[in-house]
Amino acid sequence: MQIKDMFRKKIDREIQGVIIVGQGEETNVAQELEEYVVTRELQRHFADFFAAYKKGIQGTTPKMGVWISGFFGSGKSHFLKILSYLLQNKQVGDKHAIDYIIEDQKITNQMVLADMQLAANTPSDVILFNIDSKSDSNGKENKDAIVNVFLKVFNEMQGFCGSMPHLADLERRLSEEGRFEEFKEKFEEEYGDPWESSRQDFDFIQDSVVDVLSDIDFMSESAARNWCEKATESYQISIEDFAKRVKSYIDKKGNNHHVVFLVDEIGQYIGDDSKLMLNLQTVTEELGKECMGKAWVIVTSQQDIDSITKVKGNDFSKIQGRFDTRLSLSSANVDAVIKKRILDKTETAAQSLRLLYDQKATIIKNLIVFNDGVEKKLYANAEDFAEVYPFVPYQFNLLASVLTSIRTHGASGKHLSEGERSMLALFKESAMQLMDDEMGAIVPFYRFYDALENFLDHSHSSVIIRAYDNSYINPEKKEKDVFAINVLKTLFLIKYVLEIEANVDNIVSLMITSIDDDRISLKAQVEDALKVLMRQMLIQKNGSIYVFLTDEEQEINNEIEKENVEMPEVITKIAELIYEDIFSSKKYQYPSFGGRYAFSFNQTVDDRPYKANQNYDIGLRVLTPWYEGGTDDGTLRLLSGQGKEVLVVLPNDDAFLTEMRAYLKIERFLRKNTSVQLAKYETIKEAKRVEMRERNGNAKLYLTEALKEATIYVNGDVLHTSGKEVTSRINEAIGRLVQTVYHKLSYIDAAMGEADIRKMFKTSNQLSLALGDTGESNVHALDDVLQFVAGNSRMHMKTSMKTIKDRFMKAPYGFVEDDIHWLVARLFKRGDLSFTVNGESVNLNNRSEEEIIGYITKKQFVDKLLTEVRVRVPENQKKVVRTVMKELFKVAPPADDEDTIMKNFQHYCENRITEIERLEPKYENYAYPGKELLEKGKKRLSALVQIQAPLEFFKTVFDEQDDLMDFGEDYEPIRDFFGSEQLTIFTRALDMLNIYEDSKTYIVDAELEDVVAKMRTIVRMAKPYKEIPKLPELREKFMNCYMRILEEQAEPVKDSINQDRNRVFEVLNTKSYKDAKFNRYLELFKEIMDGAEHCNNVSTLRSYADKAEALKLRLLNEMNAEDIRLVQEAAAKAEAERKRQEEEAKKRGETVKPAEKVAEPQPVYKVRTTKNVSIKTVAKTASWRLESKDDVDKYLAALRENLLKEMDEDTIVNIEL
Repeated sequence: MQIKDMFRKKIDREIQGVIIVGQGEETNVAQELEEYVVTRELQRHFADFFAAYKKGIQGTTPKMGVWISGFFGSGKSHFLKILSYLLQNKQVGDKHAIDYIIEDQKITNQMVLADMQLAANTPSDVILFNIDSKSDSNGKENKDAIVNVFLKVFNEMQGFCGSMPHLADLERRLSEEGRFEEFKEKFEEEYGDPWESSRQDFDFIQDSVVDVLSDIDFMSESAARNWCEKATESYQISIEDFAKRVKSYIDKKGNNHHVVFLVDEIGQYIGDDSKLMLNLQTVTEELGKECMGKAWVIVTSQQDIDSITKVKGNDFSKIQGRFDTRLSLSSANVDAVIKKRILDKTETAAQSLRLLYDQKATIIKNLIVFNDGVEKKLYANAEDFAEVYPFVPYQFNLLASVLTSIRTHGASGKHLSEGERSMLALFKESAMQLMDDEMGAIVPFYRFYDALENFLDHSHSSVIIRAYDNSYINPEKKEKDVFAINVLKTLFLIKYVLEIEANVDNIVSLMITSIDDDRISLKAQVEDALKVLMRQMLIQKNGSIYVFLTDEEQEINNEIEKENVEMPEVITKIAELIYEDIFSSKKYQYPSFGGRYAFSFNQTVDDRPYKANQNYDIGLRVLTPWYEGGTDDGTLRLLSGQGKEVLVVLPNDDAFLTEMRAYLKIERFLRKNTSVQLAKYETIKEAKRVEMRERNGNAKLYLTEALKEATIYVNGDVLHTSGKEVTSRINEAIGRLVQTVYHKLSYIDAAMGEADIRKMFKTSNQLSLALGDTGESNVHALDDVLQFVAGNSRMHMKTSMKTIKDRFMKAPYGFVEDDIHWLVARLFKRGDLSFTVNGESVNLNNRSEEEIIGYITKKQFVDKLLTEVRVRVPENQKKVVRTVMKELFKVAPPADDEDTIMKNFQHYCENRITEIERLEPKYENYAYPGKELLEKGKKRLSALVQIQAPLEFFKTVFDEQDDLMDFGEDYEPIRDFFGSEQLTIFTRALDMLNIYEDSKTYIVDAELEDVVAKMRTIVRMAKPYKEIPKLPELREKFMNCYMRILEEQAEPVKDSINQDRNRVFEVLNTKSYKDAKFNRYLELFKEIMDGAEHCNNVSTLRSYADKAEALKLRLLNEMNAEDIRLVQEAAAKAEAERKRQEEEAKKRGETVKPAEKVAEPQPVYKVRTTKNVSIKTVAKTASWRLESKDDVDKYLAALRENLLKEMDEDTIVNIEL
């Protein structure tokens, strides 16, 4: 009998192995109810649920939450779906849902059935949905996500729009007023399509909605328009309002109406989001509080509520109270479901199987054995054999553990469903693989891998897939049933399962395919397969345990393989190997001049530069097998000829690229922070580190060999070399490229440096010019630089040193900085170029040689130093300058170089200016001759010194040659004057004239005036040098005349001084204090007399008489003041004495006589002041002119009036004549 003929129902029939909430076709529903297996565990859960649900039917209860939890294999979603059928007592065909339970005696407990019937008879709206599918795409981000989904499905249940709550509110309002149907009919009439199919496009049908609402007189047009505008805004509803809305709906329905929300996978939806958990708690709490058992919330979760709330903390303790009914489903009795739905046999088949077992019970027991100490269920008896066949009882629990472990360790794909649903499908599909086999065949455990393979992550299934391509494992290239691969599948399935040890004996038991298998032979076959798998590094042996390497090395390999290494990263690493290791030269050394010229080159692999900012004239490009451009010979020749690159085309073997990609993946994986799970695999990770180094070494080795065999293109041709050494081949190619690209490098025939520049500046041009052109070094290079600067000069542009370097350090020249420094310096020294720095002309006259060399060679001046072609000075101007220099400074220019001539000329100008500045102070006190000439000469010479441009200098000297030569002629006598006895003679003459000028008012002497006139004529001459010898004689005559006049003028002055002195001492001799003042008064008059006697100036001499008179008046007044002081002092003493005597008389008791008391007081003596006044002061004039008597009367009257003004009551006026 074939296995497919054993089953009561066809093994290959269509069956839903995965129960999806939302799929509810009538055929599927009938099959679900018909084939649903109520295990012992489910009997209990049905009883608990309907007992709780009954409380809301018969009374009120706030505890209306049900939490259904279960991990993989529990069938919680299926249970939820069956509850939905029973609560709404769904009619399927001619039967109600509860009839399937009763008629098939799935539940026999009459109390439970009564509770179920009560629920079925209670009118209910059952809303079954998967919350994740009903939620908006970004719904979880909203803290009110749960209530929004509840509102959505609640609206949909009533036939209202679920996606647009505003619209649902309108529909609800229309429905409450009994006008919803009218609205829908009118809308379809207006718009042409039914309302239900059109409302999702509300944004586009607003006009029709407005028209319909106004047409049926439900709203005015303006109100309808206003409502439509608000309907597109965000919608907010509180949980409390939602609960009240549900209660209102239930109340309107009446008749103990219930609303049941059945929510699948709520735990997965909530995840770790505390806001969503609180939202669920509040929704359940408010529905319980408002509806009191008429609205129920039933949810499923992979975790039970206790574990969720324990993890999330005390804030969620309330929710446990809301979900008072908690049903936890397990996979313990999943075998009963599978036996009933899949493995139920026909009576004939069952009988045959029982007989078979009875015949071979001992063989079967010895064939399938496990030795790890953990219970593995085997066939208990013939009945058990008949029920489970073609499977083995241990497979139920072991496969459940496999599914759990695979999911836990991330080996499953996103489509793998857990628990009874997936196990149901796996057992069915595994049985189908043997359906054509004869009775006696057994499903080996690896068959579950085949059923599971499509749901596995590719990184795991690919291990098995690659094994099929391994010639050591599958030498016959079979597409299935490769024994070693079947062993590998078995090891993969139990890799994560703790309940079984993967030793040889257990593996043999798992590999049994028939009750007639020879265990000894099978074991040998298994051992051979294990050896092959170990050699291929797909498994490893730890003691007696064989480990599939997915979780360790294979998993690490998978992680490594997942590392994203882009092709550019590989190319960059290959470039690093080439340019840092294999061919590490960064510059090509030109063989001439001892390696003076080193050319940097762009380093490229394929189309990727090795380093950024490469902009050199030449390049080296290595083309790998991954290069996407053209690689035919013609293209490569063209590319190497036009691109100024050496092309190194590697053979079409990408082994080094593959090795490098593997290296980068391992490196990236090891560089990351490894998880705790991977930490225990340090041995394998260390092996990966070794492998990484080996792959890098392999990449270098393969790459080096590829470079040796590479075809090299340069200058549009293939390079043919005899050697294979990489560096020499590439250098030879670059050398040929350099000769082509830098073809003007040959213009440098002598390597020059800064030392040569210094030597050049020390050497006169006379010598080098005398040698002729044949003696000039680097003549072609000099010509090209000069032509380049000249071209810019013709466009009125100055050329910076940077511009020159940019031009001549690049192709086709390739000069170094020292070359360019020397070339520019040479052209400057030759007079071909002129320099400007910061807008100021620079030459050897205004800068030292060191400064100019610094401008040329130092980096800080590379932008500041500007050059232009120098305009030559005309020869006639140079000749004039030499002549002027000779006449002006009495020197001949030593060189013909215009810069040197200018420098020397300005140097002598500076010396002459210094001489003039030394003479200038001499003119401060005396009017010596030549001052104006010196000032003009200094100004002219200073102007010449300030000129920096040679062209301007020579032209200025040329234009001013006559004035300069005149100044030279005039300067000599002036310089001689100050350096000879003429200066002393002239100075004495000026002194005599100054004395005469002071006294000429008082002198009337014809002879003296004649001498003065002659002296004055000479000293006022612009050029008196020839007449100066006459001055000594004139000075002598002057002195004789002047001394005679001085003696004549001195006698009356002395007489006046003596009279004034005698007058003072005449008065002093009458005073009591004469001795105290005598010597001082005498010394004062003596000082005046000495001054008069030694005075050599008539004007000054006459002033001594005035000084004597003033002294006389001052001293007389001084004596008058002293007299008054003495009188006042005596009076004060007398008064004090009188008072003293009165006091003493009082003390003695003597009385003053009355006559004395009444007597009139004696008059007090009053001191009168004496004022000394000169007669000149009173007369107000120095002389009187008398021509008549009237004149006498007039002067006397004036004198009398002035005298009276001087007098007053207390003053005595003393007139000094």
